[in-house]
Amino acid sequence: MEQVFQMNTSAENTVLSAENISKSFDGNKIINNINIHLENREIVSLLGQSGVGKSTLFNVLSGLYFPDSGKVTLNGEDITGRPGKVSYMLQKDLLLPYKTILDNTALPLIIKGEKKKAAREKAAEMFCKFGLEGCEKKYPSQLSGGMRQRAALLRTYLSSQGIALLDEPFSALDTLTKSAMHKWYLEIMSEIDLATVFITHDIDEAILLSDRIYIMTGKPGEITSEIVIKEKKPRKENFNLTEEFLAYKRTIVEKLL
Repeated sequence: MEQVFQMNTSAENTVLSAENISKSFDGNKIINNINIHLENREIVSLLGQSGVGKSTLFNVLSGLYFPDSGKVTLNGEDITGRPGKVSYMLQKDLLLPYKTILDNTALPLIIKGEKKKAAREKAAEMFCKFGLEGCEKKYPSQLSGGMRQRAALLRTYLSSQGIALLDEPFSALDTLTKSAMHKWYLEIMSEIDLATVFITHDIDEAILLSDRIYIMTGKPGEITSEIVIKEKKPRKENFNLTEEFLAYKRTIVEKLL
């Protein structure tokens, strides 16, 4: 794996790691010898073209698939093939249409065994922070796409152990809504204790949101480059129009070809 910009890493800060992960289906190898790690409160993007194996890797990280080789560790604990340890938000929000937004977001706490009243109170405490105040008694059909994604992210956060996998959560939004969600997402991530791995095929999105970007290419899919975004967050206004941003973009396009 090529590291485009050097980054100092510390094992004691690593919260999630995948070591030498390979996975095949019916004799067809989908991903090969994947090594990635996630540090505390970091945002890491997994960037690659459709069909390269990003979702397969996420299914391994979340414990839904058992790899052919390698292991996944969470805070030093081997969680390979053990679902429920890492929160996983799919591309669609999957909010239950017959439950209010409050009950949708409280659901993972109830599943974990908390009383419904306590779960609702804990979820309600986060509504203001996630920009959902006033939506407690509304149903998913009454919310915009951006607001539904906020609710889905809150539900994911409440079900997490400080780590979440997000599979293209903003891809279905229009350009203006997506831009607003990017700004909000960086703001909320600076306030909550959550580390995320973020699947995307949108280069601009990866640069704007990430501390680091893993580039995945080939068949089977492999991690071929790691790019560190040096600009500190919160990033300056119109960062996406700067020469630094364009330099990152040129580098990534070259690595994806």
